Amino acid sequence: MENRNDAETNPMLSLFAALSYGIASMAMVFINKAVLMQYPHSMTLLTFQQLATTLLILFSRGMGYTKARGVDMATAKKLFPVSVFYNANVAFALASLKGVNIPMYIAIKRLTPLAVLVAGICSGKGKPTTQVILSVVLTAAGCIIAAIGDFSFDLFGYNMALTSVFFQTMYLVLVEKSGAEDGLSSIEIMFYNSFLSLPFFLFLIIITGEFPYSLSLLFAKSNSFSFLAILLLSLVMGIALNFTMFLCTIVNSALTTTIVGVLKGVGSTTLGFFLLGGVPVHGLNVTGLVINTAGGVWYSYAKYQQKKSKPPKLMSDLEAHRK
Repeated sequence: MENRNDAETNPMLSLFAALSYGIASMAMVFINKAVLMQYPHSMTLLTFQQLATTLLILFSRGMGYTKARGVDMATAKKLFPVSVFYNANVAFALASLKGVNIPMYIAIKRLTPLAVLVAGICSGKGKPTTQVILSVVLTAAGCIIAAIGDFSFDLFGYNMALTSVFFQTMYLVLVEKSGAEDGLSSIEIMFYNSFLSLPFFLFLIIITGEFPYSLSLLFAKSNSFSFLAILLLSLVMGIALNFTMFLCTIVNSALTTTIVGVLKGVGSTTLGFFLLGGVPVHGLNVTGLVINTAGGVWYSYAKYQQKKSKPPKLMSDLEAHRK
């Protein structure tokens, strides 16, 4: 099973996990945006994605393609908080994409390192370096400047995106702890996450009024090949994103997953100005996004330097202590 010790002896696994998550995460933003432009029922879309993940893993286990263990109630109870925070993050992120353009969505999500650092300080991990603090401040300042110059400002969408940042921070920390301490593979965590979320989302699509209108719209669009193709791609990429995100967090760390998310946002921000309707260009908005991106890149560099400067013996002791 995948764990952080494997990454230490196999650096290629660590690199593969980070690159795969970055590519899947960047692609998923555009795919979800494309689906939601035609199918605004975000909760139903997320339910379909999680159902597809659950069924695929059950089928793979039944055919012997994976050695993932069956459902264990004790494990399910431990991972229930992970599932809640993960799906809350995705649900609020999807809701924000309906009103927020892609560059601004990425700028807001780039505030996650700030939340991860605050969570680390609160949990007793110590004060970050000056470079890390300044880079996070620069990232936040860029986000605020960009928001002021956003012609398509959507208060509801912004609130949804900020709420998503909070839940993303919580699930990153929790999934790292679950993978390291319980020895679960990324596929097993992905299965529990998807399986446990289904009753929650079925309840949500009913109380929010999406059902039965979401199904009616789906049937009405069933004769559109282009819509069905992008919907199917969304389901496939939902599975890929779940797997690569959990794999990256387990074999690397929650912080690494966050840094990868920041770096892939550079490409997504640029493409977001031109794809899926584009974004009206405003000097203040572009300046803010450039500052936000620079802060994200600086943050990643500062964390890399911080990790590189730690003595090998200290790293060993810390890993032993965490075990």
